[in-house]
Amino acid sequence: MKTIITIAVLMILGGCIISCSNDDAQKETPLDLIVEEFPDKQQEVIETFGAIAQSIKDGDMDKLISFHAYSPKFTEFKNGQPRNGGEANETYERNTFGAVTEVIKFDAQDLKIAVYGDVANLTFHSDFHLKFGNDLVIVNDQITLLFVDTGNEWKMVHEHHSPLN
Repeated sequence: MKTIITIAVLMILGGCIISCSNDDAQKETPLDLIVEEFPDKQQEVIETFGAIAQSIKDGDMDKLISFHAYSPKFTEFKNGQPRNGGEANETYERNTFGAVTEVIKFDAQDLKIAVYGDVANLTFHSDFHLKFGNDLVIVNDQITLLFVDTGNEWKMVHEHHSPLN
């Protein structure tokens, strides 16, 4: 009888240990967020980036602005200037991209998308050739765009632009 009780107790404990270890195996760890590629989410981010580029090519400033998540947390660095927020970013983008009369080239070279669950970091070297009336402006920057998955779409929460030497 003692043997049967001992075996029963061991089986119950073994079942609990296996159950607990299976639950732990299914949980995402911080290391998983760093190592996992998240290919489906990478594809969503690249599609969002493509839609951002298309809004610039189309001159659709409302659409361009809609890809941003302006809040007190939004930040931007550009041209070696101090950080600014959403209001300054929106004004700059409407004034600058709204004045583009033709997009000659809009290439993102050395594009990399790193997804960390619901956050994605998109980096690239820009090779943008934009016409403002008769003036051609070439933008060769290092650009970082930080996106957050809002549940149904990816929104930019940070931009960083630095001249590419």
